[in-house]
Amino acid sequence: MSSGPAPHVTASSSDSAAGCRLLLVRHAKAVPKHVAEDFERSLSDRGRADAPEAGRWLAESGFELHLVLCSPARRTRETWELIAPALPDVPPVVYDERLYNAARDTLAAVLAEQGAGLSHVMLVGHNTGIHELATSLCGTGPPDLLERLSEDLPTSGVVVVDLPGGWDGLDLGDGQDGHLTAFWAPAHQDLSDK
Repeated sequence: MSSGPAPHVTASSSDSAAGCRLLLVRHAKAVPKHVAEDFERSLSDRGRADAPEAGRWLAESGFELHLVLCSPARRTRETWELIAPALPDVPPVVYDERLYNAARDTLAAVLAEQGAGLSHVMLVGHNTGIHELATSLCGTGPPDLLERLSEDLPTSGVVVVDLPGGWDGLDLGDGQDGHLTAFWAPAHQDLSDK
């Protein structure tokens, strides 16, 4: 486990010249499972504070977005709605029911379908699928970021992956061709806190 991470950790982030750029966002911290039916769980106070911080980091980092794909669950919708106001150009959003608690293969299939013709897409989703997708795609990148990503994708965490092969080239097997360009998480993240 890593010791006390900085508020955000990034690698150099030049815009991908070829291929596609994928931004994966795990929803912000939600209320406990016993409080509401899973699909209707809203963000906790901490989640409501962290999501706008993620939006500010995205805006400051200058990552361009053409489309946002979002699970229709309440906590993912609220996460996106709190990120969006910080962005200089808010892209269209598609709430796709297939993304709700989806496994990594389903996430990849939706990305390939919805991302066709676009070079910069954000996906707002749930663990474990979104973390598994991120680790499956990142074959290269700064070793410290790859190590942190292998450990966990905390709530409100953002992973930026450049995919030279584009959406059709999403490779979830051994041939990971994505490059981990940036990884951000709130400073207070607790890797054991789900």
